[in-house]
Amino acid sequence: MPQENVEWLDVTIQAVRLADSYIDEKMVGQTSHSDCIHIATATLNYADVLVSWNFKHIVNHLRIRGYNAVNFKYGHKILDIRSPREILEYED
Repeated sequence: MPQENVEWLDVTIQAVRLADSYIDEKMVGQTSHSDCIHIATATLNYADVLVSWNFKHIVNHLRIRGYNAVNFKYGHKILDIRSPREILEYED
């Protein structure tokens, strides 16, 4: 990925609290806390899309619905979560 397309974000206390909410609402277990912080940080920074290869804890239809249910419950945006295959464009 070109460096001009990379943006580094700080983990805030709000992101940690939202991540804790995903776990409290049983979207994933405590061992997935770092994944939840990733999702919460993307949500709170209004990311257009979160792209991940983590199909077990992030790019999973039921988990995506769960994360976004928590986001909606607390007044946050719905986050589009995709795999790299879904967003890459290939030339013929």
